[in-house]
Amino acid sequence: MDNKNLVELIDDDSNKFIFEYIMTIDFGEKEYVVLTPMTSQVEVVQNNYEDQVVILRVEHDTNQENIYVSIDDEDELNEVFEAFCEIVTQSDEEDP
Repeated sequence: MDNKNLVELIDDDSNKFIFEYIMTIDFGEKEYVVLTPMTSQVEVVQNNYEDQVVILRVEHDTNQENIYVSIDDEDELNEVFEAFCEIVTQSDEEDP
């Protein structure tokens, strides 16, 4: 794989998933990471934008290491997703 920022996540059942890191967002007083699952181009084209990203809250364990936590609060998730969309839209408008 060519120079992508890959993140490996392990779920509660010890299943491993590979994601590409997109960005970190500071929203409110919390930090979030935006990832996209490593899928084929065909799958990405067939899915809508919401299905292409995963947003997780960044927290810290007892060793101050980052851990990624799923967001159970739908309002929180929607607000962070909207902030992400605004950032992407602004970035697209700035690119010639």
